[in-house]
Amino acid sequence: MSATTVSDKRPLGAPLLVLVGLVVAVVAWTLPVNLKSVSPALLREAGAQTPSLAVFGRQLVQSEKIGPAALVLDAARTLKDPGAPALEQSLKELQAQQPEMVAWGGWDPFLDPLFKLRESKGHAGSTPVLTFFLPEQARTALRDYLSNSRSLGVQALLRLREVRSTGRFVPVSQPGGQPLDAVILLAALLYQGEHLSPELQREVRGLADEALARRSLGELEGFFLDLLSLSRRLDWSQLSELLRRSQDAKTVGEYAHLARVAPDEFPLIYVAALFSNSADRVAIYLIQFGKTGLSDLRLALSHGQGAVQQLLLRQVPVNHTPDLGLGTAASLVMLHPRLMLAVKYLGYLLAAYLVFRGLDLWLVSPGVPRQLVIPHLKSGILALLIAGVLVITTEPFLLQAAPPSEFRFRLVLPALVTTSTTPVESANKTITTMDASTLLSIGFFAALQVAMYFFCLLKIREIARSPHPPLVKLRLMENEENLFDGGLYVGIGGTATALVLQVLGIIEPNLLAAYSSNLFGITCVALVKIRSVRPYKRQLILDSQAVSPTVRDPVFGSGNPGSAPVIT
Repeated sequence: MSATTVSDKRPLGAPLLVLVGLVVAVVAWTLPVNLKSVSPALLREAGAQTPSLAVFGRQLVQSEKIGPAALVLDAARTLKDPGAPALEQSLKELQAQQPEMVAWGGWDPFLDPLFKLRESKGHAGSTPVLTFFLPEQARTALRDYLSNSRSLGVQALLRLREVRSTGRFVPVSQPGGQPLDAVILLAALLYQGEHLSPELQREVRGLADEALARRSLGELEGFFLDLLSLSRRLDWSQLSELLRRSQDAKTVGEYAHLARVAPDEFPLIYVAALFSNSADRVAIYLIQFGKTGLSDLRLALSHGQGAVQQLLLRQVPVNHTPDLGLGTAASLVMLHPRLMLAVKYLGYLLAAYLVFRGLDLWLVSPGVPRQLVIPHLKSGILALLIAGVLVITTEPFLLQAAPPSEFRFRLVLPALVTTSTTPVESANKTITTMDASTLLSIGFFAALQVAMYFFCLLKIREIARSPHPPLVKLRLMENEENLFDGGLYVGIGGTATALVLQVLGIIEPNLLAAYSSNLFGITCVALVKIRSVRPYKRQLILDSQAVSPTVRDPVFGSGNPGSAPVIT
């Protein structure tokens, strides 16, 4: 029997392999785990059975923290929390019982002997704390009170009033030095009442000692400016609660910056710091992702405290692609995130392998010589490529650079020379984002090359099943060289088409979308020629040498190997 004997028998399990592969792909897709993003299903699972904003606000009311509870109520109303009306009622009852505490946001034993809180009737609503510290009478009372403190940190801060070398502040000893005097006294009172986090307290003490040694405010002036900015917006209780959750002066500066660039959203940003018990993570997240991050943070706040903590712990954006939101899978992802991510990617690889293996057995293997069938190599390489495409498609932030954040710090310098008001954009500006049209383009080009690959294998199968002698089949294979190179033509055509569409503005400018077509084409042709065409041609050449010299070939004449043309 000839070595090229073929069989038309189609394995009954081939369609089942394809079906199982598709099922595995769907199951892998439904797993709510991503490498550089977090799924809404995971946030819902993390927030389940955890306090909502309204519940957290009632806890603040029970602690008699009127100011922070008022901001939580504003956030709950914005997010349409069902418990907002109950929180509002509880807050009103507390305000009616302690109307004199509303201006300060709550009672504090350190403030009571200085400002007679329970006798204060001047302010009906929440009042920025700086308002109470600017009057000369209040500052005098504060100096007298703090001068008796046994805290070395408080005494160091008070001695800063004598420093004359400042930057943006007017020294306390000069006319106009009231703001610096008020901020120094505010910092000292916060230090005295232990309203600063331990890390922030140590940092402030170190900066104060350094400023006294140099006789210049130095880096401490930046902290004072940030404290001034926040004290103009928050009452005493709101400010102290924020500083308790700030680990360093940098976080205080970032919150002061967020208060300036996003004043309308600042209550939501403030509440996120209290809700997550970490102002640092909130500031880092928003500074990095800007308004998009704020939208994601808003989504997490609506799901509960656990969702906010999960989002800030991962420090990644939310993946808003549709998902089935399987609760069991989300629980597993929370317990074993890395393991479940590996399972998801391996699921894509296994699904692609099963589909291609099934198609090989179903469409190609019947009629193809057994020597040509190398299922593990061919299906494995294709599966790896397609699994990579699936990963890129389901991971929108994997190859997408984070857009410039609207909340990043910007250095503003005074203009010394009048210049054109029209900004000059760099001609070499590179777009690094990848939108849905780019992903669709990549997927479409990959599908074209997969179809081309199977079409070439079917053509080889057709030639292998023909009754012609080996040399005729070899000639037929050579006649199909242009078809076997078709992947390159399709790839080049796809690249040209993508570039034209980008120029016309139909899809976003992205070289990845254009050149991925060429890459897939090269891969397809390499697989066809190296893994399929070359082994089959080699087998045909060997079979042609085994033909008896007395047998006449209808094309080449004598079957003598010496009479056959040289195959290059």
